[in-house]
Amino acid sequence: MKVAEIFRSVQGEGRSQGAPCTFLRLAGCNLSCAWCDTPHARSGGAELTRNEIVRGIDAHPGRRLCITGGEPLLQTDQLLPLVRYFSSRGIAIEIETNGTIDFRPFQPYASICMDVKCPSSGERSDLALLPFLSGRDSAKFVVSGSEDCEYAAGILQDHMVQGEIFFSPVFGSDYRQVADFIVSRDLPVRLQLQLHKIVGVP
Repeated sequence: MKVAEIFRSVQGEGRSQGAPCTFLRLAGCNLSCAWCDTPHARSGGAELTRNEIVRGIDAHPGRRLCITGGEPLLQTDQLLPLVRYFSSRGIAIEIETNGTIDFRPFQPYASICMDVKCPSSGERSDLALLPFLSGRDSAKFVVSGSEDCEYAAGILQDHMVQGEIFFSPVFGSDYRQVADFIVSRDLPVRLQLQLHKIVGVP
């Protein structure tokens, strides 16, 4: 598998925000978002065997694993057996995906965070995947202004979305504007700031 990095930090986003976590960042992405904060993971990476990845993850203590990218589901055929393996060991797994590839094969073993692309990203997610999110999954909208907020609110009006829903302002943008929008519409979402960037950890 193409691996960008394996590291230990606190989870900066999502349902487990603030919890210690081991991260497996896979290399390769099928999108090119305008505000991508991990451009080093779009391509390249080191080719590692499954055993090498297992050893890399096991080198870090803990019972929580986040698989991210890039877009990890581009490597579904190799990733799924790895996810099954760690799930069988009782590891809590979260997979972050851009919502362009079917994530359903992973749902018995991991929670899914679908990053729904808004207009400012210059990309689009497959909204037909939204109804497949379960109660233990989540949807994240990275927003950079009112246009993105309106777009996200429209999606929530038109689609039934289970699980937690987050509005995550682009780092360094107007957080207050997003907070005010959520409050003014009484949206069933949570404001999410990127904790790892605020704290200054990977």
